[in-house]
Amino acid sequence: MNLEEIINSLKEALQLSPDNVPLKLQLASILLQAKSYEEAATHFQEVLRLSPNHPNAQLGLAESSFYSGKLSTAIVILEQLLEERHESKKVLILYSKVLVAEGALPKAAEVYQQIQEMDPDYFDKDLDRQLKVRQLSDGSLMEEETKDPKSLEKPSINFDDVGGMEQVKAEIELKIIKPLEHPELYKAYGKKIGGGILLYGPPGCGKTHLARATAGQVNAQFMNIGINDILDMYHGNSERKLHEVFEKARSNNPCVLFFDEIDALGASRTDMRKTVGRHLINQFLAELDGVKYSNEGILILGATNAPWHLDPAFRRPGRFDRIIFVAPPDQDSREKILEILLKEKPIENIDYKSIAKKTKKFSGADLQALVDLCIEDKLQASFTTGLPTPIHTKDLLKAVKRLKPSTEEWFSSARNYALYANDSGLYDDILDYLNISK
Repeated sequence: MNLEEIINSLKEALQLSPDNVPLKLQLASILLQAKSYEEAATHFQEVLRLSPNHPNAQLGLAESSFYSGKLSTAIVILEQLLEERHESKKVLILYSKVLVAEGALPKAAEVYQQIQEMDPDYFDKDLDRQLKVRQLSDGSLMEEETKDPKSLEKPSINFDDVGGMEQVKAEIELKIIKPLEHPELYKAYGKKIGGGILLYGPPGCGKTHLARATAGQVNAQFMNIGINDILDMYHGNSERKLHEVFEKARSNNPCVLFFDEIDALGASRTDMRKTVGRHLINQFLAELDGVKYSNEGILILGATNAPWHLDPAFRRPGRFDRIIFVAPPDQDSREKILEILLKEKPIENIDYKSIAKKTKKFSGADLQALVDLCIEDKLQASFTTGLPTPIHTKDLLKAVKRLKPSTEEWFSSARNYALYANDSGLYDDILDYLNISK
């Protein structure tokens, strides 16, 4: 009997016994084997309706979802199984494959190693190739030669190229720039030159641009470090890469070391289930402290959209002891940004002030999206005439009506932290911006 005949027989049997869980589960499993993923998923869901939290049905639904391209659904189901301690080899193998498909290679490699610890003889050619993992005789993982995570650059911009942000620039000047301009005064008081500033706020508000301009302001080297430059699938490599970044900065001081999305590297240790992330945070804190190695002349900036997820240890004196809120640009700043964005574009009689008034809470990225949308409309009109027509104020105002500031979602979340998790007034700047009384 072939698969099709078996499937038809099981369907006939289910007509007589529609709520028979073993029959439904068997039909779903054979449909999965026959690569009828959508139909298999429907029957696995039926099993779960009749028998909630049935582990085999959950695994089958996760597998059907994976092969039909519904990766998010597969991950949710598999993580639920793992939370409920269903850490079977089948669950872990599928989980590692889904993680690879999602691009989460470090986590996938960690799961793959867990499978091999469970079954030393297990080997999956495709997973091994994708993760480039090789198991050694002593059970450890072979490590590839680490690459230089980031190169140095000498920014050509300075604070003059940053529109607005006067208060933020003033705080950076006090903490970073003045010490470099007057080293003798700091030496007299026995205070080291260097330290860290954490920039936080909604995405797209120019934190990276500001960090690069800070390096240009003091004629320092600049290193822009993202999470992909540090995180590595192999045990111990992330810590090694982080140390190499600091060593490179120490060898090229004065140097501005900028960590983007720092919350991804320094997430609260209380939220972590795995020890791997904790080791990385401990390494990060040790590098910031500069106990073993001097951080003299290293100026460290971090940027995050979610400071509440950062481990509190990062905010201790000598680390990121100054935290600065980078708000969306004010009206004057929005005018300057629009002028820069429309420079060398075909424009005519632009009333920047009126557009700036209509774009309250817009980030710099939102203003870029506004200009892009307006240009797309103009291009569409130009296809008919064959001639570019100038952008007018009315064109930009029309585009404004079709956009919402992306910062609103961030503020709705930040507001709750500022009201109910505001230790020592850490997020008072958010309340001030939203005009909420403390």
